[in-house]
Formats: sequence, structure tokens, C-alpha cells
Amino acid sequence: MAGITDWPFRLRCGQMGADETVSEMISAMGFLTAPKGSPAYASLLAAHPGEVPLSAQLFGREPDLLARAAAQLWGTGRYAGIDLNFGCPAQKVTSSGSGSALMRDFALSGRIIQAVRRVVPGRLSVKMRLGWDEESVNAVPFARLCADAGVDLLCVHGRTRSQQYGGKADWSAIGEVRRAVSIPLIANGDVFTAKDAVDILDVTGADGIAVGRGALGNPWLFSQIKAVFAGEEAIMPSPQEVRRTAMGHLQDMVAFKGESWALIEMRKHFGWYLKGMKGAAQTRAQINRCLDLDELTRILDAHFSTCGD
Repeated sequence: MAGITDWPFRLRCGQMGADETVSEMISAMGFLTAPKGSPAYASLLAAHPGEVPLSAQLFGREPDLLARAAAQLWGTGRYAGIDLNFGCPAQKVTSSGSGSALMRDFALSGRIIQAVRRVVPGRLSVKMRLGWDEESVNAVPFARLCADAGVDLLCVHGRTRSQQYGGKADWSAIGEVRRAVSIPLIANGDVFTAKDAVDILDVTGADGIAVGRGALGNPWLFSQIKAVFAGEEAIMPSPQEVRRTAMGHLQDMVAFKGESWALIEMRKHFGWYLKGMKGAAQTRAQINRCLDLDELTRILDAHFSTCGD
């Protein structure tokens, strides 16, 4: 998730039970043309030694550029795989013909996969959606194209590009894709609880689950999912556990991006951590005006002092 899945966020998810994570989207063209040592790309590529296996997520539409970028990233030895994004619905991505716009161009998508496959000996995965819109749902033939071109793993989000993140993800359509290809398939879309995880696997027959928005402010979701699959109870974190995790996230973000930028970046994360708590709206408003780390700590201490254990 662009602007979210940096290493401080990924680290929390891994600590709470995520088996693997994926980097923020990396533009192949931007990566290749950025000046050496570019702060923007240094930030996108930064990882923590304590992370679970990480895949580098690339987007673009030029086969040669994507292959060159993939080869360089794979050559660093940092990544467990290369992930091609054919699913992003954002206008700034699709307007250039990248992301989910590639599901409208089978020939170009095939050339991209083949070009990257030639230079990446390790795992190559693709993120995709059900299609561009409701009139052009083409997930099954597109998945077959990906498999035939050499993709090792598919991650399918159960919405079309036109749906963005609205409505309900169509898990049954993901199941149709599962039955159409033999390579491993990861189901994605509307997994916000451990029960959702059980249900999406029941409906789709997928080999695994990708959690996105459900982990925002709730990295405990991964451990809850694993608990339920193990026949155990999904335990909700106490308010003080939420505080400890949120503050650890803040401290890592300060170490990563510096205090001033961390205070801005963490506003959205604290909003997610506080969601559903009594007094959350007032605390969020205070956080959004806060420009000092000590003041932020006082705001959070005051909020959580009323929440008990």
C-alpha cells in the first residue's frame, strides 16, 4: 500500500504473525532514472533486518525498464521475490497505462512478464484485479496468461478497477480464478477479521490470504487469524498493548524519517490505532495539530490513561 507499507509498518505486521510482506510500489522508470542515492528511492527500498521475507513490488508498462529494474532489485539479495503490480486502481498509476490498466492489454502484459521472468530466477508474482470494470471482467483469461508466461504466484483482489475499494469484494470470482490455474493463488479483499480469513479461504479455495486495509492500526489481525486456524481463540489487544505498539511504531518511524516527518507520517497511523476507542476523535484532532514529540507522548498518555488495561 503506497505511503503505508514502509519498514516500520511491515515490521509490526511481521512481529504479529504475517509470514511475508511486500514493499511499497516502486516505479521501474523512476527507480532506474533517479540520481544515485536518491532519498525518495532510498526510503522506498529501506528494510529492517528483523523483517519477515519481503518482496519488491514494481509497476510500469515498459517491458525493458521493468526487466532492468527487477534484475537490479533481485541482484541486491534483499528480496524473497519480485511482485508485478497489475492491480493498482489509482488514477495516477492507470493514466500512464500501468497498474490495473494492464489488464486491458494482454499482449503487453505478456511481454512484461516474459521480460522480467528472463532476469529473475526467483519467485515472480503478480497482483491483479477481476478486470477493468463490470463490463470487462477478465480475471480468468488474464490469470491463465500470467501462468503461461511464467508467473509463480498470483494475488487476486476481488474487485474491478472501477470499483476501487467500494462495494463488496467478490470472493466467488476469485474462486473461479483458483480453479482456472494450477499455480498458487492468494486471495485478497475485505479481510478485516479472523472470521473473514476463514470465510475467504472457504469460498475461494485459495492457498493463502493477503491482508491490506485490515491491518491498518490492527497488526494483531495476523496473530488472530493464525489463532483461529489453530483452533484457538482470537485475542483482542488491550488498550495498553495498543499504546505500546503504536509508540514502538512511532519510535521506529522517528529513527527512519526523523522527528518532524515522523510526526506527520504517523498521524494517519494513530488515527487507525485509535479507531473505535472512546474519545478517539478528540485525540486525533490533537495529534493532527501536534508538532512536538514530547507533546504527542503526553496526548497519548492522557488518552490511554482513561482506557484501563
